[in-house]
Amino acid sequence: MTISEENYIKVIYHLAQVSPKGVSTNAIAGTLDTKASSVTDMLKKLADKNWVSYQKYQGVSLTESGLQKAKMIVRKHRLWEVFLVEKLGFAWDEVHEIAEELEHIQSEALISKLDDFLGFPTVDPHGDPIPNAKGEMVKEERIVLSEAPLHQAYRFIGVKDSSAGFLQYLDKQQIALGATIIIQEREDFDASLSVLINDKVLSLSQKIAENLFVKQG
Repeated sequence: MTISEENYIKVIYHLAQVSPKGVSTNAIAGTLDTKASSVTDMLKKLADKNWVSYQKYQGVSLTESGLQKAKMIVRKHRLWEVFLVEKLGFAWDEVHEIAEELEHIQSEALISKLDDFLGFPTVDPHGDPIPNAKGEMVKEERIVLSEAPLHQAYRFIGVKDSSAGFLQYLDKQQIALGATIIIQEREDFDASLSVLINDKVLSLSQKIAENLFVKQG
């Protein structure tokens, strides 16, 4: 599988999380910033190799073999992110693009050793689950903060938006994974929140709250 093919497989995998009935050609083109005609050509190649199921105008989905391949790409990406943050001291907003390059390393032996070296982590620095060598993932029950009820303690466990700008905003506000968050008030006008985070009161916009994954307790 070429690097380009791997990128397509991974994009389809991520888009399928929000469009499980089929991913559109336009959605793939938008994500990869390419022409829809180029996407169609690639999908035909992937279908010929049995990585995807594709019918024109009906969207695309990963086959069983394609899904497993996608999980292994995601596994490598997220393990490398853990390594870059925990062992090399990169900030969590710096690692995505580097991991995008490292995820294409093909050595299974290296990734197995890396997993062992890191202590078999189950989540990456952004709180996303890491597939194990079989493609299995530990998924926590989680909601976005904007949907959480008032006056209950929640733990910040992940981000929906992992862009550098958003992560830098969270750093500036000293909102880190594992923080305890309690919503004290929700404004009717704009759904902004007054929250208590580790004994510090902050005001969060609805957009911010919609991008924070939390778990009760």
